[in-house]
Amino acid sequence: MTSNHIILVNEQDEALATMEKLEAHQKGLLHRAFSVFVVNSANEMLLHQRAFHKYHSGGLWTNACCSHPKPGEEVEEAAHRRLQEEMGFDCPLQKLFTFTYHATFDNGLIEHEYDHVFLGRFDGEVVPDIAEVDEYGFFSLQEIARQIRDTPERFTYWFKVAFPMVVEQLEK
Repeated sequence: MTSNHIILVNEQDEALATMEKLEAHQKGLLHRAFSVFVVNSANEMLLHQRAFHKYHSGGLWTNACCSHPKPGEEVEEAAHRRLQEEMGFDCPLQKLFTFTYHATFDNGLIEHEYDHVFLGRFDGEVVPDIAEVDEYGFFSLQEIARQIRDTPERFTYWFKVAFPMVVEQLEK
């Protein structure tokens, strides 16, 4: 089994099988994923612009990182691994919630994910992988909300769905 396999799940997040990542996205099958949101001590959120060559949503702005756990890998373990790989740091993570979404992209690929959302707090140096990230920065929650309202096409689908739920958790 290659590292490009992801975990297919049912609506209760019970593992059913594994499948090559691209095939699962071509068929639009529900699979396990995670999204990591990071804020600093000023309550600004780390966003990054996905590399333009990504297989979908290239050039769009999104949360600190997101991906899929590998078969046999715990979701939180995968979130830490991917945060280190993509953004060059790790931090404590708190699981906030899960949600399911379905989105079809212009290139015909389909995201159908059971997404585990984590929150981290970090004030150190960000050293992104340039193969994954074109730009990044910390932005106020109000600025992000304004940008989503004014230019929603600049953001990933899942980010626009999860962002208000993360903000709600931050305000508790």
